[in-house]
Amino acid sequence: MREVNKILVVIEPNDEKLKALQRAVAIAHKTGATITAYLAVYDFSYEMTTMLSAEERELMRRCMVEERTQWLEDVLEPFANQVSQIRPLVEWHNRPFEAVIKQVIQYKYDLVVKATHEHGVLRAVIFTPTDWHLLRKCPCSVLLVKEHDWPENGTILAAINSVSHEQQHIDLNNNIISTSQYMQTLLQANLKLLNCYPAGAVSLAVEIPEFDPTAYREAIRQHHLNSTLKYAEAFNIVEDNCILAEGLPEDSITQYARELDAELIVLGTIGRSGISAALLGNTAEHLLDGVNCDVLALKPYGFQSPVTLNKSKD
Repeated sequence: MREVNKILVVIEPNDEKLKALQRAVAIAHKTGATITAYLAVYDFSYEMTTMLSAEERELMRRCMVEERTQWLEDVLEPFANQVSQIRPLVEWHNRPFEAVIKQVIQYKYDLVVKATHEHGVLRAVIFTPTDWHLLRKCPCSVLLVKEHDWPENGTILAAINSVSHEQQHIDLNNNIISTSQYMQTLLQANLKLLNCYPAGAVSLAVEIPEFDPTAYREAIRQHHLNSTLKYAEAFNIVEDNCILAEGLPEDSITQYARELDAELIVLGTIGRSGISAALLGNTAEHLLDGVNCDVLALKPYGFQSPVTLNKSKD
């Protein structure tokens, strides 16, 4: 995400603070981007009303869309003078994530902004929230907004996997860093480059008597450090702003985000589907419940969403 020209902000009526809208306006004010405020409405009872004809049900749907459009126009009015363009869009749709992604594909949005909420453990396994669908399937960058403010001179964490030799991951790392620097300029923030590496292999120390876990651990650390510093040099980031963290990415990123009181985490997410997505998720998803700052998730170049304008594959 080299620049932001078109923003799609997902409106949720139960978000009284309008966190996502305020964040989108803050970005658009600095970039000149246009904003579409999107609201998906749906009432299953309307579809189940057998006493009404199809025409009457359609009229009820139109009335509800018009009512919510008027509500949304009133919500947007105080922000009209802060951005170049902001418009409401209300659609009747029972799958909000799919509707949002279709808007992104059809109208080429650069960024989707959405407020996120805590998810219970059981719900996270059984029901996939809209946030997670967007992380996995939205082809453009997704900014999930939490409670943390965006003060000047705050901290942005750019989380990369520096040792991967796959071209997709290399391109994603470069995109993460360049996007973080773009956001750093917008927010007048401090940028920290964070790379996580695995803990020492304790099982090897048990099974192989001559195995030196300390030397192995240091070799792994040095390998990750050298790889991280190559990225830092390529993007003119000083070594003091590089962080090497031992442990799982979701744990380490969460820890440093709290310690540094970060305002934004930028990372990459590879779309998943099926059982692995439902039960395991990915680093971005694990982070959602653990941090109080915003998370900006980027897709690899060439990512193809399973959602299309004509159909979608779950």
